[in-house]
Amino acid sequence: MPDFFSFQTSSANPTYIIVLFTVLLSFLLSSLIAFTYVKTFRGLSFSRTFIQALVLSSIIAAVIMQSIGDSLGRGLGMIGALAIIRFRTNFKDARDIIFMFASLASGIACGVYAYAVGITGILFFCLIAFVLHFSPLEQNSAFDGMLRFSIASTSQNKHLIETILKKHCRVFALITLREIAQGERWDYAYHVKMRNNAKKSEILEELRQIDTINAVSLLFQETTVEI
Repeated sequence: MPDFFSFQTSSANPTYIIVLFTVLLSFLLSSLIAFTYVKTFRGLSFSRTFIQALVLSSIIAAVIMQSIGDSLGRGLGMIGALAIIRFRTNFKDARDIIFMFASLASGIACGVYAYAVGITGILFFCLIAFVLHFSPLEQNSAFDGMLRFSIASTSQNKHLIETILKKHCRVFALITLREIAQGERWDYAYHVKMRNNAKKSEILEELRQIDTINAVSLLFQETTVEI
């Protein structure tokens, strides 16, 4: 049985078995990275397309590195080809960039046949990500979720809304306010952090009792409650 971990990075003509093993290993490592990202994610929701990009980018990096091999000409040609493509994807979180680099690093390591380096590095990366997730360095979000509702523009019950929010929320902040229905209604969106003894259903029920309010929804990281 061949020792896959002993191949040199200068393999010019890899066999189909080596190519298949390299692509499969890059897929497994990037899948582990994606799994770690999902399990350590803190937020309301994550992008499904970003998770797929984490997995696929490692395979692409591995294929590119195998295609270049030790050829300087191929490397320069690949740089020129990639320079034509303009990547305009914006990362909203620095953590997303780190995970994307980790996925690319796993693909590069597999592509140059540094299997031991890739496996060891990614295992430590994922382990440290989990350690940080459960450590004091991982601070809880300032807000638990987002509360949305619409209210008639002529409503005189806006003070009741603030009273209900103060009753059930430790902190709340208005993030968007816009006109809808040709100015007949206002759409509100709040970031909220619930009190420890507050029940999510109670704040929705009290808001629903206000006649001029409808389309109440409360979105949390793990669940969505709508009325």
